[in-house]
Amino acid sequence: MPWPMIGAGVVVVALIGLIAYNLAPRIAERAETQKYVPNAENPDPSTAIAGMEKADYPAGTHVQAPQRVAYDRTPPMGGPHDQYWATCTGTVYPAPIRTENAVHSLEHGAVWITYDPDRVAGDEVATLTARVDGQPYMLLSPYPGLSSPLSVQSWGHRLALDDVEDDRLGQFVAALRRNPNTHPEAGATCSTVPGGFDPSAPPPFDPSPPGPDAVPMTADPQSAPAAPMPTAPR
Repeated sequence: MPWPMIGAGVVVVALIGLIAYNLAPRIAERAETQKYVPNAENPDPSTAIAGMEKADYPAGTHVQAPQRVAYDRTPPMGGPHDQYWATCTGTVYPAPIRTENAVHSLEHGAVWITYDPDRVAGDEVATLTARVDGQPYMLLSPYPGLSSPLSVQSWGHRLALDDVEDDRLGQFVAALRRNPNTHPEAGATCSTVPGGFDPSAPPPFDPSPPGPDAVPMTADPQSAPAAPMPTAPR
């Protein structure tokens, strides 16, 4: 009997089985996620995601640092925001960032993933980083004091999650990142504007409650100056 050849064949079959075992769940997840890509018949597939929170927000008033906004949710998913958006070109922020800048990113079609640093750390943060790093129209940052370990936001949409491996995270991104049907400024850039938000030294997160001088959610968007916009969004 050609035992060496038989042994080699067994090893090859075992390797193929191992690869298939590891790839099958990913292929199934990818196929399931594709069901949430928007199209003409289903402009907002996120409505089918369990636990999705939705609200209608018009294009928001612009404020200037250090102005605060009295947001109606934590983290916010729309409303008035800073005139400069947080860079959202697959940007991973190791420290919390100013909320008002991140909300402007949502208006441009970005997905903002936040996590409670007291409950999500180590390999879990690495998993989130791998999902976001370098991906257009995405940003990741810690957000102390979340009511759930994770919260993912796009304009007018928010989803609380307990597990970084939850399939709904990928469904949310597929349904809402740059979805022109769900945010006010389709085609707007996520890149850094010279003289604006600096991703290497972002404005700090303020955990304190907004004071009485905070801009209300009902502020008139026509009452504030427009932020400068680059001519070549990407």
